[in-house]
Amino acid sequence: MSTQLQENIGKAEGYLARFKDNTLGHYINGEWTLGSGETFDNTTPFDQSFLGKVAAATEDDVNAACEAAQAAAAGWAATPGAERRKILHRLGDELEKRAEEIAMVESMDCGQALRFMRQAAVRGAANFRFFADQAPEARNGLSLHQAEHTNFTVRSPLGPVAVITPWNTPFMLSTWKIAPALAAGCTVVHKPAELSPLTASILAECAEAAGLPKGVWNMVNGFGTVAGKALTQHPAIKAVALVGDSATGKLIQAQTAQTLKRLHLELGGKNPVIVFDDADFDRALDAVVFMIYSLNGQRCTSSSRLLIQSGIKDKFLTALKARVANIKVGHPLDPETEVGPLVHTGHYDKVTSYFEIAKQDGATIAVGGKSLRDEMGPGNFVTPTLFVDAKNDMRIAQEEIFGPVLTAIEFDTEEDAIKLANETVYGLAGYIWTSNTGRAMRMAHAVEAGMLWVNSENNRNLPSPFGGVKMSGIGRDGGDWSFDFYMETKNVCIAHDTHKVPVLGR
Repeated sequence: MSTQLQENIGKAEGYLARFKDNTLGHYINGEWTLGSGETFDNTTPFDQSFLGKVAAATEDDVNAACEAAQAAAAGWAATPGAERRKILHRLGDELEKRAEEIAMVESMDCGQALRFMRQAAVRGAANFRFFADQAPEARNGLSLHQAEHTNFTVRSPLGPVAVITPWNTPFMLSTWKIAPALAAGCTVVHKPAELSPLTASILAECAEAAGLPKGVWNMVNGFGTVAGKALTQHPAIKAVALVGDSATGKLIQAQTAQTLKRLHLELGGKNPVIVFDDADFDRALDAVVFMIYSLNGQRCTSSSRLLIQSGIKDKFLTALKARVANIKVGHPLDPETEVGPLVHTGHYDKVTSYFEIAKQDGATIAVGGKSLRDEMGPGNFVTPTLFVDAKNDMRIAQEEIFGPVLTAIEFDTEEDAIKLANETVYGLAGYIWTSNTGRAMRMAHAVEAGMLWVNSENNRNLPSPFGGVKMSGIGRDGGDWSFDFYMETKNVCIAHDTHKVPVLGR
């Protein structure tokens, strides 16, 4: 064990001690409470050891959080945008103060390598600062002129909203949803994933330290079947923003039907990375490896299908095999680790089941395809895996595995690539590698996805829209698209007193 790893483990144990010693509760109306429900154990995917007990919210606990958000809604909506900006900037400052703590807690809670989590607080702070700066103008609309009327639009916050976030990169995705909601003037009830709940409590503590009024930010822990269902069905909640899988999205859409809540659903994907013969070989190779094996492959925008043109296939796959075999799997707190343990034993079982499915489908396991528990102990470790000789109708090419597993499929022509890319129920993201500008433009129009990157890995741009099509979701995040979701638009039409008013009954 390296000196740096020993030092990191010692620091992490210090940050995690309070969670082991005290049950993690809910944050409701500015107070921490254990609520009225039972507790469940939270464990680390590194070795299944105990991280602490977590309170599971009941329907009564969720009701209390929603009522607190409703009571605070009018006051927060009336708070000037400039004041909201100051508070949210302070929140960003609080996050950066606790950056190391956030990174280490998140690494041990969800298994992500520390090298990726070190930027979690920085990215979270950037989310709050970006949307904070938009808060003073968030209500502004359009001016639309006619010959005898002038129309203008104004926007107002919806009120209390629910934010339900996943376990894969919980901290950053929570800030990505909550920051624009608060900047818009909405109050929030946040339900983090039960598999990785710890950093959500740090977020709530930072919000309190930044001076958010009581009831503006509420957080409940627990399970989707109880807490999530109660939250999405509560009449005070005006909108639900979810990051999760498509099955959960379907449930929430059904649960919100009776109250006609506004929905933003960022769901699953089986995203293609399309590499043409004329691509920049080295840059494309780097991007292909990074976009599936970083974050343990547990990334909604990961490129889990490699569509590789026949002329470059053999050379590219040879280089790819060497790179995948060289990826370092290890302790999430080790600075050298590139892939850590999968988040939970249930998810580990799901990912490893595809090793046998690949064989049944008729694909070849070129690299990996096995558990590492015999070598690395009881943690949820698997080898970074590459499937080759695959066809697009195989389960490994159609189903979201959500792990460090890549499926390679050969194609001949541009038309073949488009067909393969689009033959899926998903449509979140796609990546195109070619030096032909015309082809890049054609592909950009033809590939069915909410987001496409050309000659690049996933590059985050906060003003740009983020979201999917087909079974990958409904709606868009980012920039003004976020405010359109969290705010209601009203049109006002003012006559110039020059038009003729229709007359009846005279």
